Amino acid sequence: MKGRFISLEGIEGSGKSTQLNFIIDYLQTNNIEVVSTREPGGTLVSEKIRDVLLDDKLPSMHMDTELLLMFAARVEHVKAVIQPALDLGKWVVCDRFYDATYAYQGYGREIDLKRIDMLKDFSIGELAPDLTLLLDVTLDVSMDRVTKRGNKDRFENEKIDFYKKVRDGYLAIAHNNPDRVASIDATGSIEQVQTAIRIKLDELLNE
Repeated sequence: MKGRFISLEGIEGSGKSTQLNFIIDYLQTNNIEVVSTREPGGTLVSEKIRDVLLDDKLPSMHMDTELLLMFAARVEHVKAVIQPALDLGKWVVCDRFYDATYAYQGYGREIDLKRIDMLKDFSIGELAPDLTLLLDVTLDVSMDRVTKRGNKDRFENEKIDFYKKVRDGYLAIAHNNPDRVASIDATGSIEQVQTAIRIKLDELLNE
C-alpha cells in the first residue's frame, strides 16, 4: 500500500493534540501502520531546534532566523522520518508541516511568501501532504484555551493581532488549496470535530 501523508494545522488552542490521537487510533483500527510526529521536531536535532524556537527566555530573534530555523528542523525531519516512512508504505500523521510556516512566518511575520516558496522548494522539493486538516477556532476560543493551559511558550505569548494574521493566513491557504486542505470548525465538541475528521479520513482511505 502506498504511504500517505496527513498534516494537522491550526492556531494555538485549536485542539490538535487531542485530535491527533484520535486520527492515529482511527487509522490503526483500519489496519494502517502509522507514524506520528510533529513540527518543529520529530528528530533529536529538530527537537533541539524546537527548544530554541519556543524558548521565551531567549532574546528575541530576527524573523529570518526564525524562518531558517523552521526549515532547518524540517529538512532533518523529512530526511530522517517522513520520507523513509512513506517509502515503506506507512502513513505519516504530522502535527504541523509547511503550511504552518506560511501562516506564522509568512502571514504572521509578514515575510514575503515567495521567499518561503523558494526555501520550501530548495529544502523538501515537491513533498506535500495528501490531506491537511485545518482545525479552525475563533481568536477568543484560542486565547481562552491558551490562557487556561498556562506556561506559555514564545509563540503563545504573541499579541492577538499576530494570531489574527496567522488565522487569516490559514484560511487563505485553505481557500487556495481546496483539494488538499479541509477546514474544520473546531469550536464545537470533541465528538463533533471527530465526526468531521472521520469523514475526511474515510475519503482518503477510499481513494
